[in-house]
Amino acid sequence: MDCVTILAQAVETASSGAAEEAVVPMESFWNYIISLDRVEAVTFISFGVVCLMYGWRVFKILVVISFALLGMFLGVSITNKIVGLNNQLAGGLVGMGVLAILSIPLMRWAVSVLGAVAGGILTSSIWYASGLPERYIWAGALIGMVAGGMISFIIFKVAVILFSSLSGASLIMVGSLALLYLHPATSTRLEEIVFTKKWFLPTLLMAPTLIGLVLQNKFVKDSKDWDM
Repeated sequence: MDCVTILAQAVETASSGAAEEAVVPMESFWNYIISLDRVEAVTFISFGVVCLMYGWRVFKILVVISFALLGMFLGVSITNKIVGLNNQLAGGLVGMGVLAILSIPLMRWAVSVLGAVAGGILTSSIWYASGLPERYIWAGALIGMVAGGMISFIIFKVAVILFSSLSGASLIMVGSLALLYLHPATSTRLEEIVFTKKWFLPTLLMAPTLIGLVLQNKFVKDSKDWDM
């Protein structure tokens, strides 16, 4: 079944108001946010601002960190499910080290992968904000991944700016929501908005991402010594 057919079915289902099964793990995401304390939230925001504005300067570090975290997740999963061992720490450390080391000589490929992932996150966010059926959200993500991957392979600079801006925006969003939740006057209302207004979180994510895209593009143009 092609993506056009899936999109047509999704729009038809959304317009008819049919019941759908929740796919986005909003509960888990929200529980993580409210578990942050004030120091952690401020730290998230601080690092987010750096990534948002100067991700093009530190993108190699961001790539290594991203693939190290991915390797840790894969290592824990393989150790726990496939190999059947109980030593998840060892599996996580091995996976983290392997992918972190591999990302250095394969930096351009790693950046292109992260650019594709960033495109998928943005388009799936638009899908979620539009109120389309969540069970088809993978179709929206696939479109963004294909587009982001193609652009990343053609223009390397775009991939760097895209994934670093999205990373910074994500950190800023999480930290800001955590700070707002810590305030008694806004905690209840904030939680209500998060779970009832589907456009709220995607807007908080995409608005600073667009700002980062504009700022970093300007900074890169003005910098003659940036080594891609």
